[in-house]
Amino acid sequence: MLEDTGGPQDKRACAGLDPRGKRSMNQPGNGAIGSIVKQFTGRQAHPAVQFVKYSIAGAVATLVDVLVFYVCAWMIFPALGNDDIAVRLLSLPVRAVSESLRSRNFVIDSIIAFLFSNLTAYLINIVWVFTPGRHRRHVEIALFYAVSVSSIAIGTGVGWMLITVLGMSTTSSYVAKMVAAVMINYVCRKYLVFRG
Repeated sequence: MLEDTGGPQDKRACAGLDPRGKRSMNQPGNGAIGSIVKQFTGRQAHPAVQFVKYSIAGAVATLVDVLVFYVCAWMIFPALGNDDIAVRLLSLPVRAVSESLRSRNFVIDSIIAFLFSNLTAYLINIVWVFTPGRHRRHVEIALFYAVSVSSIAIGTGVGWMLITVLGMSTTSSYVAKMVAAVMINYVCRKYLVFRG
């Protein structure tokens, strides 16, 4: 028989309890999963988990952006052509518009979608992804929107150029706009707007 040489703390550790007698999150079988769940439900998270949370929040905001953009581009300010992949996939009837009107409406539709998706992104970011408080609230909001406006302006400019200069489809231009905006937004929001 093995001799018990450990004190009360050793027995607690073997039972999966911390020195105060509470269940430890670092216990095999519950530590890794418990830690990840805690990071997903709270604000404090490892950078990799935070990026996944940012990606999920971004996906929600992007869904809002896509829905608002395409409703506007299809029904309010026409910006879709018959050759557009979204038109072909969804069999949408579209009104023929000139390239100059289509590129102008692309910008208008992008601005409208931006307003809705950016509000969605801000709310999710302050509640779930980042820790607010690096700046006073009004400065934080101003910086959030400034970063968003900068990234959307660069992305929309790229999209406008792709339509006007290269004659690319609205959907291809929209994807280019989104990629540029996501890269700029994450870096600036993490290091300039919020507390990381």
